[in-house]
Amino acid sequence: MEDNEYEKLLDRVYTKISVLPSANIDFVVPKAETITEGSKTILTNISVIADKARRDPSDISRYLSKELSVPVSLEKQRIIINGRFTDSEISAKIKKYFDTYVICKECHKPDSHLESAGRGMLYFVCEACGARYAVKSY
Repeated sequence: MEDNEYEKLLDRVYTKISVLPSANIDFVVPKAETITEGSKTILTNISVIADKARRDPSDISRYLSKELSVPVSLEKQRIIINGRFTDSEISAKIKKYFDTYVICKECHKPDSHLESAGRGMLYFVCEACGARYAVKSY
């Protein structure tokens, strides 16, 4: 097969394929959906966030409580935050949670879990590449 013929076939394939698959292109950190009621902010999509992170909603609520320095409670698939916060403020904290506790620093994949290391430390364990490193407990 000549180079010219190969290039024509390759061009033909590219016209038939709209988008080439890419690793983790479908993984997006969910944005916070909140409602403000008086002096409280209610995070309504915690189940979506927890499912995407493959973490327990109570872990995320503890993290948000520490990061926002306010009491937080988990009730009926919602997180109730004492204080008024915008969607973007909560989304920034959730992105930080994903960057620290969900997405691997080595291979940048979200396939991970946390193991207790005692003394306020956790081990981040990547199921994709096998990386293992310590992270601060929340």
